[in-house]
Amino acid sequence: MKKIYPLFGLLLLLLVAIGCGKTISSAPDVTFTTLTGQKIALKALRGKPVLVTFWATDCPSCLEEIPVLIDLYNRHHDSGLEMIAVAISYDPPNHVIDLTKERQLPYNVALDLNSEFAQAFGGVMFTPSTFLLAPDGSVINHQIGLFDPEKLNTMIQALIKAN
Repeated sequence: MKKIYPLFGLLLLLLVAIGCGKTISSAPDVTFTTLTGQKIALKALRGKPVLVTFWATDCPSCLEEIPVLIDLYNRHHDSGLEMIAVAISYDPPNHVIDLTKERQLPYNVALDLNSEFAQAFGGVMFTPSTFLLAPDGSVINHQIGLFDPEKLNTMIQALIKAN
């Protein structure tokens, strides 16, 4: 019986942690500053589909998604897709800069030094966390963990076609 209590406590803690984030239905009013110093206001991207992904350089799933994100960006950017990768607050900026250069990320990368963006997106706590925003700013999809590349590609294509 004594072994059940620690497992129950761990399960309860996990359920509480998962429930701490809140669901958002529309893009928050935030302005990202990219690694190159460019300011990107989400409001200014209205009229385009936008993919915002929260990631970290020490997150294996995040690193696994990078080639897929690059492919999605290369396939759909000319048709209007915008993409912003937001490095989670605990990630050292020099690691983010180095990885961005090493992997030659073609999309915008921003730092979330004070968790401002994570909070604005409903309290993002886990990476990767990906949000697909419709041209009107509504959240079409929010995925915690690895996303299904084909499903995401299909959703992006539908948004571009409808726009």
